[in-house]
Amino acid sequence: MKSIRPVSDLRNRFASISDDVHRTGQPVFLTKNGTGDMVVMSMEAYENLAFESEVYTALREAEIEASLTETRYSPDEVLAGLRARIDSVSKAG
Repeated sequence: MKSIRPVSDLRNRFASISDDVHRTGQPVFLTKNGTGDMVVMSMEAYENLAFESEVYTALREAEIEASLTETRYSPDEVLAGLRARIDSVSKAG
């Protein structure tokens, strides 16, 4: 369930908001004059959200690229390419 609190709680009950976002891992939605104003979340939750967004974007770009070409690779071809790339990086470094 969403945690919705007035923005004044940010000043008056900051410790409670901090405890909530860290304990639950969920954001707290803050309202100003009854309208949504801000979202407060833990740094860990934000980093997870940012990572998921990056992964989603990369997958979406891959889907678009796949729709534009007929080239397909088998799992074995992909793994062989990854191994070759890792080996070349290891030898260079």
